[in-house]
Amino acid sequence: MNNPRKAVALISGGLDSLLAARVVMEQGVHVEGINFFTGFCVEGHTHAIREKDRARPKRNNALWSAEQLGIKLHIVDIIEEYKDVVINPKHGYGANLNPCLDCKIFMVNKAHEWLEAHGFDFIITGEVIGQRPMSQRKDTMPVVARDSGAGDRLVRPLCARNLPPTLPELEGWLDRDKLFGFNGRSRKPQMALAAQYGFEDYAQPAGGCCFLTDKQYSVKLEDLWKTRGTREYDLDDIMLLKVGRHLRPRADFKMIVGREEGENRFMEGYRKRFVHMIPVSHVGPLVLLDGEIDDAAIELAARLTARFSKGRDAELVTIEVNNRKGGSHRLDVTPIPADEIPADWYI
Repeated sequence: MNNPRKAVALISGGLDSLLAARVVMEQGVHVEGINFFTGFCVEGHTHAIREKDRARPKRNNALWSAEQLGIKLHIVDIIEEYKDVVINPKHGYGANLNPCLDCKIFMVNKAHEWLEAHGFDFIITGEVIGQRPMSQRKDTMPVVARDSGAGDRLVRPLCARNLPPTLPELEGWLDRDKLFGFNGRSRKPQMALAAQYGFEDYAQPAGGCCFLTDKQYSVKLEDLWKTRGTREYDLDDIMLLKVGRHLRPRADFKMIVGREEGENRFMEGYRKRFVHMIPVSHVGPLVLLDGEIDDAAIELAARLTARFSKGRDAELVTIEVNNRKGGSHRLDVTPIPADEIPADWYI
């Protein structure tokens, strides 16, 4: 007891990882958390930007979980390394652009590297058999353990009794009888365990914490790749796909239209990267233009910008157009009628 075993827990910020860490801590193991930042996490970004989400809690749920557990949390930036997982998943995608199995293998592998570098003994995840259709099945869990390199040092405390004993159980570091045998998609067992531990305020599950599981976001990312002719992206691309109304009036250019003041303020940070426009005769959105921007594109985008402004019913709306070098000019345009905007322009 003077030299407890040490485990690193993958902390996503959700209930399962919170409980998994606590279950192991109850057995006297020293636990520290690790959270990998891919850039695709749902938490915080749009909630902090959009006015309609103003009342929602603004917190990093992984940090919050670590605080509830009283453990140290290591946040590791893996944006660049993670690109190959998103672009070339060996095991393919889920329902959208979520490379869930490859993602889990990658993150457990990174945790295993961290474990070896810091002298820890095993890894904890909050996985439950049958909870996720791609990465949390009984036949894929051994794949994660094997391909990540973690092997029998990977412990899933919430469903351990449905799986073969791991090294920590065989060595007596953990009492298998004090682990659990949860399975399936129901969260009632986890909620009951949370109540037992006194956890009342925790993140509610909603398809995971990754934008790649979201159909609308995935469509936007596929559109980005298709029009650029390359399956590449950077952090700014990831962020801009999360905000605004996206339209592609022509194959060679796209508009990102701010939907409210919060998004307009956020998008102002990208004005030097894009040709952008904003109504000056009426209240309206900031609009970023991405792609091949010729005079015809400017004219069409200005009419669409006018349509999304308070001057949508006016005879003319004045639009200020700004280029990437800081120059600007103004156009007086007629707002395009709503019935002249094809549905397939919206991404």
